[in-house]
Amino acid sequence: MQEQTKTPFVTLDQLQNITKQYPTPFHLYDEKGIRQTARDLKAAFAWNPGFKEYFAVKATPTPVILKLLREEGCGVDCSSLTELILSDKCSFEGHEIMFSSNETPAEDYRLAAKLGAVINLDDFTHIDFLKETIGYIPETISCRFNPGGVFRLGESNEGFQVMDNPGDSKYGFTREQLFEGFKKLKAMGAKHFGIHAFLASNTLSNDYYPALAGILFELAAELERETGCDIAFINLSGGVGIPYRPGQAKNDIFAIGEGVHREFERVLVPAGMGDVAIFTELGRYMLGPNGCLVTKVLHFKHTYKEYVGLDACAANLMRPAMYGAYHHITVMGKEDRPCDHVYDVVGGLCENNDKFAIDRELPEIEIGDLLVIHDSGAHGFSMGYNYNGKLRSAELLLREDGSVKLIRRAETPEDYFATMVFEP
Repeated sequence: MQEQTKTPFVTLDQLQNITKQYPTPFHLYDEKGIRQTARDLKAAFAWNPGFKEYFAVKATPTPVILKLLREEGCGVDCSSLTELILSDKCSFEGHEIMFSSNETPAEDYRLAAKLGAVINLDDFTHIDFLKETIGYIPETISCRFNPGGVFRLGESNEGFQVMDNPGDSKYGFTREQLFEGFKKLKAMGAKHFGIHAFLASNTLSNDYYPALAGILFELAAELERETGCDIAFINLSGGVGIPYRPGQAKNDIFAIGEGVHREFERVLVPAGMGDVAIFTELGRYMLGPNGCLVTKVLHFKHTYKEYVGLDACAANLMRPAMYGAYHHITVMGKEDRPCDHVYDVVGGLCENNDKFAIDRELPEIEIGDLLVIHDSGAHGFSMGYNYNGKLRSAELLLREDGSVKLIRRAETPEDYFATMVFEP
């Protein structure tokens, strides 16, 4: 039988008090956990004086969370006009903002340039498009690299294989385009260059980042040697994952940082590039485990299976419905009881994939029980939607002192109707 081995960062007593003021469902974030994660990441890469984490805004586009991360020294990675506007409103400035987008509208580039953001180009044709759009090429520019093929890492020390398919990805320059692009950008006025790449998602391996770093460091040394371009930074992007399932080993960010350090010393230092800054974009790693979806049991359905019906649905957390992703569930107050019942845990959308768990072994559940759905801090609220007229839930922050702060109110029917035009 499955054991409930994930421990929520909030207690039943705390949730019972919170729900007296804020009705379920809601997303809850752990300030202490967020700050500690940011500090650990910074410490793991302290060997690199230029290191900076550019938090992926798409993971959790919530102002209070972004401001909290800025206090911890993080920048932001944006991929749209509204994410740029949000970052500006949260007081991120200039090179604290990385703009990484694809199929980019002209107005997005114009705002990124106005804010002084570092622009990370996704495609060779965007070199001319950017110049035509803003009238110049910024002195600092970055390009996204796609090596093609299939990326394999073999067996990691956690016992599973890391594999992804960059060649089937819509993102990035080919190797040949990257060399030609750097030469072209340099001729157009660029003076400082960055390289960005993302080869695998949600890896539970301390070896992924060092392997990626080795690839990019060797590429950077060759680029600088052959093009004469000054490589100022290398952005390892995201991909460092989190253990969604109980029993999965966590990544050791300090081992990862030291692994990247070894590659840095092996490749870049001998090439005379010891001043290159290392950047990361760890949205999931930073926020995923530090957020959860809190929901209440409304109904039971006894047909061909046993169904537990919640007041939350895929509109609040769509990863299980969209990807078949696993999110652990804790029945609050029943953590020590045997998981001797098998349920499908479902929401109320008119879609049969609106299921948080299928055939999940859990303690006996009763109507009114509070459930914590773990690891929703990244790509949870941000992927919400209004299908069936469902309204987005509130977001709350559990402060370090144990108090709770409302950081986004729940949507109302008035919000839902605000953009509608009723007259023909």
